[in-house]
Amino acid sequence: MLAKILRKPWIWSFAGALLVFLASAAFTGGQGAGGVAVAALSLAAFTVVVGVGQMFVISLGPGNVDLSLPANIGLASAVAMKVMGGVDSMIVVGIAAALLSGVAIGIFNYGLIRVLRIPPIIATLSSSFIIQSIDISYGRGLQVKPPEGFAAFTDWKLAGVPLFVFLIMAFSAAMAVVLRRMIYGRSVLAVGQNMRAAWLAGVKVERVRFLTYALCGALGGLSGSLLAAYFRGSSVDIGAEYLLASIAVVVIGGTSVSGGRANVPGLWGAALFLVLLQIMLNTFGAEPGVRLLVTGIVIIGVITAAGGNRLSSAS
Repeated sequence: MLAKILRKPWIWSFAGALLVFLASAAFTGGQGAGGVAVAALSLAAFTVVVGVGQMFVISLGPGNVDLSLPANIGLASAVAMKVMGGVDSMIVVGIAAALLSGVAIGIFNYGLIRVLRIPPIIATLSSSFIIQSIDISYGRGLQVKPPEGFAAFTDWKLAGVPLFVFLIMAFSAAMAVVLRRMIYGRSVLAVGQNMRAAWLAGVKVERVRFLTYALCGALGGLSGSLLAAYFRGSSVDIGAEYLLASIAVVVIGGTSVSGGRANVPGLWGAALFLVLLQIMLNTFGAEPGVRLLVTGIVIIGVITAAGGNRLSSAS
């Protein structure tokens, strides 16, 4: 049983997160370890939301990736905050507006890919510049504050852990069910394994791709609204760190970059690993350049430990 678990590439992300946490706790003598764990769970939860969308896109097969997520998150944060207008009664409407903003971006990305035949990496990168310009114009570079009730929601705790973390855990569990048990999720994996074979088997390939890019956009929009509440305001750059983080958690978490295989639990391990690594480096007082260097080296090490070239064939 243990040997079977150790063969799962995503297990190394949890192992890496645990080792980094223990190293940080040892350095500080265990002081503040509980606070670090809670902070790591909170920040990792946001990464998981974005990572789920990126995971579905990457699972469609080679070349599929959404590089517009950071811009999407920034615009959604501004849209949500402006629609809410600081009024608690508009919270649901503001979140819905952020979701619609994200869906529109996802559909736009798919349109560039499908209609203009632009490779996904180029299409989503190009759309990110358009989205950023809209965000700058719409948000005018100002940090719009969230309603008091929405900001307070991110502070609600259950057993010492923010309530929204449990909600995102439940959401990720639901998405795992969608991926493995529902027609849509199984169709995504089928398209990623072999698009032509999936089409011959009756899978509506383009509908699946359309829904997947729309889903990724929607999750970017949701993340933007939640981040604005957590950090007490919208910002053009609020999603900047999720460009590489969303891809890193997908790969480290055990999803195949060649498509057709995905793993939701691994997203949590990878997200915790990356967040805890940053916290540890900050605790050690590492310079920004050193933090980037160490992060890159450690990510390579974790992927290698997970079997590097086996990521495309194991889940």
